[in-house]
Amino acid sequence: MKDRTLLMIPGPIEFEPDVLAALGAPTTSHVAADFIEVFGQALEKTRKVFLSDDGQPFVLAGSGTLAMDTAVANVIEPGDRALVVNTGFFSDRMAAILERYGAQVTHVKAPVGGRPSIGEVETALKADHFKVMTITHVDTSTAVITDVKALARLAQQYGALSIVDGVCSVAGEELRMSEWDVDIALTASQKAISVPPGLALVVASPRALQTFKSRTTPVLSYYSDWTNWLPIMKAYEERKPSYFGTPAVNLIAALNVSLDQILKEGLDARFKRHRALGAAVQAALKALGLGQVPLEEEFAAHTLSAPRYPKGITQTDLLPKVQKAGAILAGGLHPEIRAEYFRIGHMGPTNSGDVLATIGAIEVGLQQCGYAFTSGAGVAAAQAAYYR
Repeated sequence: MKDRTLLMIPGPIEFEPDVLAALGAPTTSHVAADFIEVFGQALEKTRKVFLSDDGQPFVLAGSGTLAMDTAVANVIEPGDRALVVNTGFFSDRMAAILERYGAQVTHVKAPVGGRPSIGEVETALKADHFKVMTITHVDTSTAVITDVKALARLAQQYGALSIVDGVCSVAGEELRMSEWDVDIALTASQKAISVPPGLALVVASPRALQTFKSRTTPVLSYYSDWTNWLPIMKAYEERKPSYFGTPAVNLIAALNVSLDQILKEGLDARFKRHRALGAAVQAALKALGLGQVPLEEEFAAHTLSAPRYPKGITQTDLLPKVQKAGAILAGGLHPEIRAEYFRIGHMGPTNSGDVLATIGAIEVGLQQCGYAFTSGAGVAAAQAAYYR
């Protein structure tokens, strides 16, 4: 009998067997010829997955927060001005990192579940000169997606470097780094990249690298400093041994396998699949009468959803019942509304069957909590939306 509960949180996600097999292979030396080849391939594939023709990839042992730290540490100097397009908890975290490195931070905010308009961002850019503008592509705390294409081009128009936090978007949501003039994009392995936690991925454009090389003060983080890492990344792509810090050998082997799977699926097909998954979940939640954190349908991400609990039902009421019915979901994260909603991840290898099983488990949990709805409505709506 199959004894398995679906992990449907917004990271870590479930992983493909071949990725896990690579992770479990015997560990080799970080300067062995076979590993140098694997790392070199992974760096080349990272550039392709970010759709960056001429970007410089960095793959470091660490979390998404390290990727954020690395992006900021290398282009910000004390006194620089930074504009944060704020859509939630992780936009706040980006601001805290900027301030830690001495930046003067201005926020363009919206109510929780909203996002600043392009006009509001442009007004802020006109009011001052900013060295960088940060954009959270999908904020994992609110499931709000931003218009990176429009925002990045606006940043370039006003002379600011664009830094895109793609932790919950890269390889799931559409992001075309070179075409959209994104200067730095970053993510972590455990979300749509589909590798167990432990890798921070950053890609820097030539303009971002030039900004780094033109700085007049040292990078304030020793570990994140591109002065240390740039020669290492270049060496591995040239298939040469090099050392600064020991790379996560097995995770990079797993990354190479996953990136290959992503590229074989095709990025356009992958973006389309994630849009279909998102549409299915959105349709199910609507059919079940559940509100959501994103204030407008167009604000809702495709890699995760953030439904609100029905009146009188709490996390401790619902989520254990959903888990017992077959799906592990995440509670709320945004501090202002933490107890009011939960989160469903649907990214990476997630398929329509996983989504239908998860909606079914949510229906079971809601029924057991005494919530009134038409049984099967959510599953039917999800199925219809996915195959539309």
